[in-house]
Amino acid sequence: MATRTSARSRRVGSTGRPRWRELDLLLLGAVVLLSILGCVLVWSATIHRDDLTGGDSRAFLAKQVVNVGIGLGLMVVVAATDHRWVRILAPIAYGLAVVGLVLVLVMGTTVNGSQSWLMFGGLSLQPSELAKLAVVVGMALVVAERSEGRWRDRVGTVDVLLMLAVAAVPAVLILAQPDLGTMLVLSATVFGVVAASGAHRRWLALLVGSGVLVAIFAVVTGFLEQYQVDRFLAFTDPGLDPRGAGYNVEQARIAVGNGGLFGQGLFDGSQTSSGFVPEQHTDFVFTVAGEELGLVGAAFVIALLGIIIWRALAIAARSDDVFGRIAAAGIACWFGFQAFQNIGMCVGIMPVTGVPLPFVSYGGSSMFAGMLAIGLLQNIHLRTISAPASRMQPVKRVLVRG
Repeated sequence: MATRTSARSRRVGSTGRPRWRELDLLLLGAVVLLSILGCVLVWSATIHRDDLTGGDSRAFLAKQVVNVGIGLGLMVVVAATDHRWVRILAPIAYGLAVVGLVLVLVMGTTVNGSQSWLMFGGLSLQPSELAKLAVVVGMALVVAERSEGRWRDRVGTVDVLLMLAVAAVPAVLILAQPDLGTMLVLSATVFGVVAASGAHRRWLALLVGSGVLVAIFAVVTGFLEQYQVDRFLAFTDPGLDPRGAGYNVEQARIAVGNGGLFGQGLFDGSQTSSGFVPEQHTDFVFTVAGEELGLVGAAFVIALLGIIIWRALAIAARSDDVFGRIAAAGIACWFGFQAFQNIGMCVGIMPVTGVPLPFVSYGGSSMFAGMLAIGLLQNIHLRTISAPASRMQPVKRVLVRG
């Protein structure tokens, strides 16, 4: 007990407040650099697009700077919140996310084929982005509430079923929009959370098999919209419909290929300045980095994303708190798969599904959700106790064996 008390005192000080100098500076630095670079790439993608900016070349830059500023504020609030309140507020956050997804189906606005947006005057909100974090904390809370005080290497059947039930409600509402891109990210995140919880491998195999069956069912029964099916067909053969579903993929490949090793120069990309790549400031913002900053610049973006994922996994591995461990691992899976999906569709190795690149793509909803997740990671990091090796071994074993 004395060891735990002294460790906590070193971490949070005598007042119980976190010492900000003990923030994970690598994580914070990577997020800040990536967000700044994202602002520049969004500016470059829109500076020549009078049809988007209305003649104000800095319109999207200014909006994205505001998004980043608000996001950083949210990150600080979550990082500074007492960890007990994080646990208390988790069910409320989950409930609000579900309410937002229901409101989208009732009064939402359709954009690019999906009824995913709530409009408030000139402001817009995409609840499905916030639902990703809500699902992670909801599933982590289920395992934590059921397992703390009776540590086990693996969770039981009831635990897994409860976790899946928590994820199922938002998943069904997201499918109803339909938002296939977010659904794919959510599915990968749920898989990662279940794996990190220590569930038996048969559950992981069952999840993969169920996902394949659901995908086949959706295609055969016509549940997916035709444009979504066309995007998958275009992924297998971009030349199948070069002026339709395959256009995005083809133009994105050209833009990235134009960059070479060092790029054509910021604001000087031929594809970017001509506006040939659709949605380049949002879903295809990585093509701006590829064309204007080249392989070196694109690799720098990927490296920053890699640092964020690495630090999230490191925080998960060090945490002696079940909730913190699973939440951090889930966030790592979320960021990792979403980044892979976004970059993959820009270079033609993944189908076009319309997901933003974390901390880079233009948009408030994605930025706020990502920054809230970073705040939670910092919160977990600040309150991690230097537990005895005997307590840390089960955590490492679950992460490896799960």
